[in-house]
Amino acid sequence: MRIRKAAALGATLALATVVSACSSGSGGGSGSKTVNWWTWDDKQAAAYQVCATDFEKANPGTTVKISQYNVDDYFTKLTAGFVAGNAPDAFQNSVQYFQAYASQHQLMPLDDFIAKDAFDLSRFSVGVDAWKFTDGKQYALPLDWAAAGTYYNTDMITKAGYTAQDVAGLTWNPDDGGTFGKMVAHLTLDDKGRRGDQPGFDKNHVKTYGFGEIAAKDFIGQTTWSPFVSTTGWRLGDKPNWPTVFNYNDPRFVKTMDWVRSLEDKGYAPKIGEFTTSVSDVDLLSSGKVALETGGSWEASTFAKIPNLKVGIAPTVLGPDGRTRAVMSNSNGNNIWAGTKNPGLAWKWVSYMGSESCQTKASQTGTFFPSIPAAMDASAKTLAAQGVDLSVFTDMLKNKVLYPSPVYGNGAAVQDAMDPLFEAYFAGQKSDSVFASMQSQSKSLLGKK
Repeated sequence: MRIRKAAALGATLALATVVSACSSGSGGGSGSKTVNWWTWDDKQAAAYQVCATDFEKANPGTTVKISQYNVDDYFTKLTAGFVAGNAPDAFQNSVQYFQAYASQHQLMPLDDFIAKDAFDLSRFSVGVDAWKFTDGKQYALPLDWAAAGTYYNTDMITKAGYTAQDVAGLTWNPDDGGTFGKMVAHLTLDDKGRRGDQPGFDKNHVKTYGFGEIAAKDFIGQTTWSPFVSTTGWRLGDKPNWPTVFNYNDPRFVKTMDWVRSLEDKGYAPKIGEFTTSVSDVDLLSSGKVALETGGSWEASTFAKIPNLKVGIAPTVLGPDGRTRAVMSNSNGNNIWAGTKNPGLAWKWVSYMGSESCQTKASQTGTFFPSIPAAMDASAKTLAAQGVDLSVFTDMLKNKVLYPSPVYGNGAAVQDAMDPLFEAYFAGQKSDSVFASMQSQSKSLLGKK
């Protein structure tokens, strides 16, 4: 799952030298048979409790304690745990914080455990390389994977004269928006019932927006602008992992941002402020004010359960060549704290979480996608029986549409610097010149030690 708004790392950075692997540990001291695991995701906390129960049965006398904290507090609590010496034995982590924690020696490398158990990393579909640090060591096992899809109000699509096949085959380009741009215009309705592509359309009194995505949600655009600009061959960083700069001033990027903002200017998408930037994708579609939007794969089952609303799922757009889809995929990781007093038990739990049997059981809710393909297939099959079709996303895996999100340094600092500039741009307060400044700032922040 993507972290929308994560806590700042100021305390972590300031106290990096205070903490070491010699901390007092967690779980009640050396020899404890309790393993503490943390997550920010309430859905995964509940899902992995099933695995914890099985793990405890298979290891009599062992207790797995799962704790979940709101994402706004999660990384602050984790930092405090590092400093106090009572961090969890293992925990879910985002790549946004990988560099900071690894460079502070808060994460235990897993290579020796992997070699000893002959643990096969090829079982994972996405995310293994994202958790290799600059020292070449593996610091986490992938927990999940995520991508973007297109969600739409089926009734609105039908009334506008479109079919599911039409949405699945949409093309896009940054010049005129392609068939996607035409559909968005036609789906937009003003308060007099006039469509966005019809004479007299009033962009100042819009009843239904054709496209509901809020462009300024985040600086990597995973579920907003990335599925569009990525089809041009553009990538966020100058290299796949540990980039030295983000390519915000690339002409392909600037042109795409201009197009995205033009949707707001024409009344086809909501302007900044009409909805809060923290409003969920599900709430947007539920509001009845949005016909179509891009959203996260982790939201698929929630979309399907919106009362009195049938939601369709389609792939993201084909690019300017009419053939290429490109979808950024990220993977959260399962780390072991370097200060744990129970490294063997922590590895046993983490590696069990990375097994096909555990992931298959844990993923039956469909609220996250397991990183093992066989478990993903089992989850998709179970959810299909409940009326939730995940084939759009499983096809992305099979058709190699996905590309990995880059792993980068100083993620919190980059986010703090970039998010306000994106919001200012989409609010009309900044011109295209902001992207050169953003690129320059990213270079400075990404290279900061």
